[in-house]
Amino acid sequence: MTMKTKNTTSKATNHTVQDVCDAIRSHHNFVVVSHARPDGDAIGSQVAMGLALKALDKQVRLISAGPVPDIYSELSGVDEIEVASAATGRWDVAIVMECPELSRTELTGLNDGFVLSIDHHPGNTFFGNVNYFDESAAACGELVFSVLQGLQVPITADIATHLYIAILTDTGSFHHGPISTRTFEICRCLTSAGADPRALANQVFDQYRVGRLEVIATMLNEMQLEDQERVAVLNIDERLLTQSNATPNDLDGLVNLPLTTRTVQAVILFKSAPGQPLRVSLRSKGDVNVGLVAAAFGGGGHANASGFTLESTAENKRQAVIDQVMEAVRTALGPAVGGTPEKEKPLIRSR
Repeated sequence: MTMKTKNTTSKATNHTVQDVCDAIRSHHNFVVVSHARPDGDAIGSQVAMGLALKALDKQVRLISAGPVPDIYSELSGVDEIEVASAATGRWDVAIVMECPELSRTELTGLNDGFVLSIDHHPGNTFFGNVNYFDESAAACGELVFSVLQGLQVPITADIATHLYIAILTDTGSFHHGPISTRTFEICRCLTSAGADPRALANQVFDQYRVGRLEVIATMLNEMQLEDQERVAVLNIDERLLTQSNATPNDLDGLVNLPLTTRTVQAVILFKSAPGQPLRVSLRSKGDVNVGLVAAAFGGGGHANASGFTLESTAENKRQAVIDQVMEAVRTALGPAVGGTPEKEKPLIRSR
C-alpha cells in the first residue's frame, strides 16, 4: 500500500532547483516514473535520477507503464525499470519525469501521494506538489543534471551516459528543440564524466534490424506530399510491419526522414494497429509550430515535435489533421508560391 505524505506544498506553482533538492533530502522512499511508451529522454532521465537517489542512500524503484525499447535495453540500470500498471508498494514521493500532466504516465496509484514533477513540455499543468518546469530546456535530462548539481551528487560515467542519451535523443541528434549554450555545456560535462558520444550515437541510431529498411522503402513509396511538397504524410500499419518482418522498435525516428529534404517543412505520421487508437506523430522545421496542432487534437509536445491519439474509428479525421498542419505551415511561411524547382523535384508526387 502506498504511504502518503501530507501535502504541505500548494500545487499550480513552479518551483526552483532548491525546492526540488529540499524535497528529495527530506524523504527516503521514492518511486521514479515517466511517460508511457518511453523514449530516450524518459528512460535516460529516469535511470539517472534513480542512480543519483541511490548515491544518496535513498530507497528507489523505477516504474514504467510500457517496456523499454530494444535500443536502450543494454544500457546499465535499464533492467531495473519495472513494467507495471500501478505505482504500488511503499513510497513517500513519486518523481514524475517528462510529463506535462499526470495522466501521461498511464499509471494508477500516484494521485494521492506526494508528487514531484520535472518537465520541459509546453502546457505543463503543474500537477505536482513540487514542480520544476523549464520549457527552455532541450531535454528533461538537462533539468535532471541541474538537480543533481544542487544535490551535489557526483556525475558518474553511468549517470553521464543516461543524461547524454536523454539530450541526444530528445533533440533528434541536435536537430531540433530549444538547443542552447547550456545544452552543450552540460554535454561537455557529461562527456568529461565518461559519456562516449560516438559509442552512444552508434547504439541509438545504428542498431536496428534490416526490417527497418524494408519499412522505410514501402513507407516512402506510399508517402503523400501536400501543399506543394511542404507537408509529407506517412502511414504505418500492421500490414507494413508484417510484410517487412519489423516490430514497433524498428520505427523510432522514421517520422523525421522527409525533413531531410529542402522542401518538406512538416511531417505527419499515422500509426495504426488493430483495436488500438490511431497514433499521430508530428514533426516540423523552424517556425512551423505543430505543437499547436497536437494540442487542438488533445495531445501535446513541443513546437517541432509533438503527437496525439485518435480513436480507432476516427479515420475520417485524417484529412482534418492534414489540413491543420498545412495551415500551420502557411501561418509560419505564408502560402506556397510557384512550383518545386526542377532540381528539387522528388520521386513521389502529391495525390
